[in-house]
Amino acid sequence: MLKTFLIGIKDVKLAFRDRAALIFMLLAPFLLTLGMGLVTGRFSGNSSSGISDIPVVIVNQDDGDLGQALVDTFNSQDLADLVEPTFGSEPEAARSMVDEDQVAAAIIIPAGFTNSIIPQQGAFNNGAMPEAVKIELYANPSRPTSAGIIKAIVDEFLSRIEEGTVGGQTSILQLLVSGRITPQEANAAGEEMTKRLQDAPNNSQLAITLNTSTADGEELDFDILAYLAPGMALMFLMFTVSYGGRSILAEKAQGTLPRLLVSPTNSMQILGGKVFGIFLTGVVQMLILIGGTSLLFQLKWGDSLGVIVLVLAAVFSATGWGMIITALARTPAQVGSVGSAMMLIFGILGGSFISLEQMPPLIQTISRITPNSWALDGFTTLALGGTLSNLSTPITALLTMGGVLFLASVLLFGKKNLVQK
Repeated sequence: MLKTFLIGIKDVKLAFRDRAALIFMLLAPFLLTLGMGLVTGRFSGNSSSGISDIPVVIVNQDDGDLGQALVDTFNSQDLADLVEPTFGSEPEAARSMVDEDQVAAAIIIPAGFTNSIIPQQGAFNNGAMPEAVKIELYANPSRPTSAGIIKAIVDEFLSRIEEGTVGGQTSILQLLVSGRITPQEANAAGEEMTKRLQDAPNNSQLAITLNTSTADGEELDFDILAYLAPGMALMFLMFTVSYGGRSILAEKAQGTLPRLLVSPTNSMQILGGKVFGIFLTGVVQMLILIGGTSLLFQLKWGDSLGVIVLVLAAVFSATGWGMIITALARTPAQVGSVGSAMMLIFGILGGSFISLEQMPPLIQTISRITPNSWALDGFTTLALGGTLSNLSTPITALLTMGGVLFLASVLLFGKKNLVQK
């Protein structure tokens, strides 16, 4: 055990003596975090979150309650610091504002939207709801984060409306099935449901609010850097674990590992020490980045115990991927090439650059093979006031992923890969 520990400590010292490695492990994520923080306005001093006064244009061609309810939602006090709505009368003019990068998105509420959701009197006589008229969201591709926030607000509004509509239809169907009402009474029951739904917008303008309180009731502002900094750190963590794997093959080619085998040290102690060194290097890298962003950017990562446990789980999972690459590669150059490619791919799939909520469902599903995605979920939870007790899902996923990858790498590696051929 002591030999394994000493080998690991030796590898950590060697990693942090390599200036090129330090640039990629520490300086690059710092600079990228700083750059993305400047782009999002994190350091402008206008908002602690770096996202505020998102410009959006709304064209309301609907003369019903639901169209006005959506307008009132964007005008509500709860969203006053987040969005800056303007109003237009022509859809084409609104789309032009998006094309000219004047606003993050355009929301076009077509005529008949309310009537398609809440049928007028007598609409139930045909036994079917009219076809729904869809709201158009015209998003600015150059402002993906801001446009994604606007989309999330509209989606939440529509989900509330859909809940009411589906609930009404289900209620009428259950009343018919149970015999509480007759088919002749279904029309009257549907119109009663319609009246209740018509009253709902007036009472649900505050249904979409910003959650700015922790479980203890303390005011909480989400810092956009709390999403960007972990994303950059996790992406470059993949470089660190691949760098460690490359060193194993490099020492094998140089004859260092065979010389170690001549000493009273078995192959499992050597391999365990190398893996421990990679793991420890990743942990130190993450803790330095967390401490640095806390001091330089005043970034609050959240519950300290939750952060430490999440870091250990994330590095464990990433180290598993590094060992798989090492076990499959034949030369150090192959580890470096595959590791660099994996760093970028996992960074994109894991949400380091673009929020996963803005990606297609298929990409969101595929992203779950990356430690970046699970760990970023955990860090976001902590930044929003969560604690270790709220991290059971990402931590379990990371530990399971790491365990499976380690088992596979041990089966692939074997003693023959430690001796010079």
